[in-house]
Amino acid sequence: MPALRTWLITLPLLCVAVPVLAQQQPAQPNGGQPPAENGNPAQNGQPAQTGLPAQQLPPDTVRPNYVLGPNDQILIRAPEAEEINQKPFRIDGDGNINLPLVGRVHAAGMTLQELEVDLVRRLREYIREPQVFVDMVQFRSAPVYFTGLFARPGIYPLQGSRTLTEMLTSVGGMQANASRHLTITRHEEYGPIPLPGAIVDPEKKVSTVEVSLGSLRENINPAENILLQPYDVINVGRAEDVYLNGEVQRIGGVQLGERDSISILQALSQSGGFTKDAKSSKVRILRPVLTTNRRTVIYVNAKDLFEGKGMDVPLYPGDIVYIPRSYSRQFWQTFSSVALPLLPYILFLVAQ
Repeated sequence: MPALRTWLITLPLLCVAVPVLAQQQPAQPNGGQPPAENGNPAQNGQPAQTGLPAQQLPPDTVRPNYVLGPNDQILIRAPEAEEINQKPFRIDGDGNINLPLVGRVHAAGMTLQELEVDLVRRLREYIREPQVFVDMVQFRSAPVYFTGLFARPGIYPLQGSRTLTEMLTSVGGMQANASRHLTITRHEEYGPIPLPGAIVDPEKKVSTVEVSLGSLRENINPAENILLQPYDVINVGRAEDVYLNGEVQRIGGVQLGERDSISILQALSQSGGFTKDAKSSKVRILRPVLTTNRRTVIYVNAKDLFEGKGMDVPLYPGDIVYIPRSYSRQFWQTFSSVALPLLPYILFLVAQ
């Protein structure tokens, strides 16, 4: 009975003490792990904080190509080297970073990928198989992104007021098979793109416009040569061919190269010309209608064009040229191949 009396007295005290102790122990974030030092989520294996909103982190296709410079801040992940692992470092005014164990490294002028390779080489003096990953924490200035078939795609700092043509020079122009049209995308906080053809997407909070390279090059002061804004994305895709089908010697695509268009006579000549059954007076051009899945039909008398009559017709990327078959010619060819051998017998029967 004394034991039962002691238990009845202790039970209410435990009911009061347990909630009090629970309130004194705050829940640990990240599944019970202690918070990261200096508030850097990279300490917990999360992506490092950068100077960009989450939706504007550098794409993986261009991240390794970013060229480092003074005042850039990077995060180094090297699991085998605790002295530099998961720690941010800023590049000084001379373009150097001072790293424990490694020493001074001149990082300015290197891409992130090149710096990773250099650090792996240096760490091999102390570690057998080092692994190094370098991420951006903060850019020295607001970046713009050049993606697609540029000569040197990547992330480029937007220092001061830079126009589109100035930045195109920095990336080295475009590859030979690149389209002759650029697409520029801008976030709404920097205002809509100041061009008549710009399309605003309120859901994605961006404006987009297509710019012709021909217009940029041919005009002295083209309106398309706009000032770029932070986080603009300039993309160039692969150039579409002009496609020929039907009664032509070589069916398939004709590349435009650096041209914005090609004449129908040039395209037909590159495809070897017509077959003997072609109906060259009724050539059809199937041209895409912008922002739709439809095509408009343009009829061309290519026979007159080859005889020096009429105006040549330009073809644009994505055009399909169809050369139909002349069924009347096919009929007479069939008739001549079948009827002519029988003609002597027919004449003989008529003479009887």
